[in-house]
Amino acid sequence: MGSKKNMVTDCLLAKVNFPLYAAEMLTSRHLLVAGGGGSAKTGVANGFEIYELYHNGKFFVAEEIQRHETGSRAVMNMSMKIMDKKTVLVAGQESHSQMFIVTPKVGQIPPKENATTTNRRESSAEVRQRRRTESTSQDTPKTSSTSTDSSGKQMKRVYFEIKPGDSIQTDFFEREPLQRVVRISMNGKFMATGGLDGHVRVWNFPRMTPLHDIQAHQKELDDIDFSPDSKHVISIAKDGVAAVWSVSNGREVMKLQWTPPENVKYLYKRCRYATIEGNPDKYRLFTISNPLQKAGKQRGFLQQWNIETGRLNNIVPIDESLSALSVRDDGRFLAVGTMFTGSVMIYIAFSLQQVLYVPNAHSMFVTGLEFIPVLNKDAPPISSDTEASVVSYSVDNRICIHSLQYRHTLPAWAAIILIVVILFLTFLLCSYFQI
Repeated sequence: MGSKKNMVTDCLLAKVNFPLYAAEMLTSRHLLVAGGGGSAKTGVANGFEIYELYHNGKFFVAEEIQRHETGSRAVMNMSMKIMDKKTVLVAGQESHSQMFIVTPKVGQIPPKENATTTNRRESSAEVRQRRRTESTSQDTPKTSSTSTDSSGKQMKRVYFEIKPGDSIQTDFFEREPLQRVVRISMNGKFMATGGLDGHVRVWNFPRMTPLHDIQAHQKELDDIDFSPDSKHVISIAKDGVAAVWSVSNGREVMKLQWTPPENVKYLYKRCRYATIEGNPDKYRLFTISNPLQKAGKQRGFLQQWNIETGRLNNIVPIDESLSALSVRDDGRFLAVGTMFTGSVMIYIAFSLQQVLYVPNAHSMFVTGLEFIPVLNKDAPPISSDTEASVVSYSVDNRICIHSLQYRHTLPAWAAIILIVVILFLTFLLCSYFQI
């Protein structure tokens, strides 16, 4: 299933004491994870945890810096956008989108709000003791306690002030409405939501006022994504349809079309647009698809689409159903997570060549993936000796990171220069012997 020769030993970053449903890089070095136990009185909190990530020269380390609880409703999905030196985060909580304003601060991390939160933090800290060794055990999270100076005083550091904003209902299914996905456009002007009622709703952002209500699907939505130019939004649902919509007028632009093998019905699971590396004005579209009913040797597929025609450019079979898809911010790599073995794979985006395979990263299906960004996200990127790193998370409450070593390949421009130099030297050598 691909060579593991490029693999850095994958590292368990952290374990949390609540079900994980969503994660996103808050800055280039801060990871925000979200989830919770829901409205049932199970004693499991709902909310966010924020980790600072860094590379110590041998492996990645995650240091939990704060937790923010969100009351009686778990965070099931989320999207965020940096705007005016602060981050606007939208969290899906049952049938609503709840906005939070996340503002970076520098200083001592403030104390917890109440004793319940403090006790929960202290109990969770027992499983977050950082081992200051070179051990690569997958059962020991590489986490760190709060930084202190030589006198034992807490050092000043970056933390985040989280304040709730507006909340709107986005799904209106007759029985127990539920928002399943939310996405903010790249230009920060639009938000799209989808849920059980099959509608794609486009909102003006950050005002969160309605722009379009599209009766897009006959069944509940699975995923939504905006194109990098913010002109289109794609939606996929359990009715087997993947459709692209115009953000300006809400009309259908195209449907993705392909012929599944052996006339087996397939459903799209996730969709992601991605810029083309070195050419940010152009972009690609990727999806993952699974057979509706697993039987025999039916496999999942990673698909690359022609955005002009809605036809396949490339397709890669994978011997398992797929559950997660992510694309790095520069468009060079994409990652896929699997449903049954909890495995993680990294591919080159333009060719869909597999360059990393991490089997059994999780004991349950991979809920989501998030690449460590390499482009500026209001902070310098993490320095490391790896070419790409992706964070995976699952309902097994594990947050892992998987890294790809540099493959020592020449960039295209260097290869061209080398070829020209070789041809020139060959010409000189031939001219010399003729003389």
